[in-house]
Amino acid sequence: MRFLFFAFLALAATTAGAQAWAWDDGTVPFVVTPREIVERMLRMAEVGKGDYLIDLGSGDGRIVIEAAKRGARGLGVDIDPSLVRLATENAQAAGVSALTRFEARDIFDTDLTPASVVAFYLLPEFNAKLLPRLLQLKPGTRIVSHDGGIGNWPPDERLEMRAPEKAVGVGGVSRVDLWIVPADARGTWAGEVPQHGGRWSFDIRQRFQELDIEAGAQGRDFLVRNSRLRGTEIKMVVTGIVGTRAWNHLFEGRIDGNRITGQLSISDGNQRRIYPWTATRQ
Repeated sequence: MRFLFFAFLALAATTAGAQAWAWDDGTVPFVVTPREIVERMLRMAEVGKGDYLIDLGSGDGRIVIEAAKRGARGLGVDIDPSLVRLATENAQAAGVSALTRFEARDIFDTDLTPASVVAFYLLPEFNAKLLPRLLQLKPGTRIVSHDGGIGNWPPDERLEMRAPEKAVGVGGVSRVDLWIVPADARGTWAGEVPQHGGRWSFDIRQRFQELDIEAGAQGRDFLVRNSRLRGTEIKMVVTGIVGTRAWNHLFEGRIDGNRITGQLSISDGNQRRIYPWTATRQ
């Protein structure tokens, strides 16, 4: 849902970009997210039982209501009391009022820390203002947005699809972006794999979920071919010589504070082995 309470975009003239309207009183009317886009948003964020979803600018409540149908609890906030009443009525009609709550509130005054999922359909300028608070949420929290990035934070996943019933823009194309709040992986880590290489070192630099890693063991530098940080899950693909042979290594683990626990899969092209792997931040 998109509900914007300060207008700072003029009417698009002849461009084919996204449209915005401004009333004379300086507010911007809410625009609904098409239902098939709501479905894709919830699917990308893997919303289900045990989740607590907060929708910023909840409008008629459809995102929170659909999340509740999947077993999640939800809170919708909107600055317009009439929309809060409408959303509450819609939740009652859908039979999910026990799992949902709607409040008239400024989105920037909303406590996001209880959420496992945050959803919104806002202008990018509003999203960018939310960026510092979103990054402070618990690692693994999913954030899903319809038609709007979050400052310079690259999404973990992106989907574009046509939504013919979309009320704004030209061509009915919608974009859904998903972010997963990353754990803090920065620093120097010492890992132990007694069966393969002994003591490993990883120097990690981090920008959002993007990592730059240097790895070494047995006095040698290794090539880090690829890496991924998705919430608390970290993966590193490392190539180098251990002993007298070249090996491909897949380090997989979960970050919990200053410790990583997981497994190492190694292969030399002929054989594959799996060992437990732990690392501690120095």
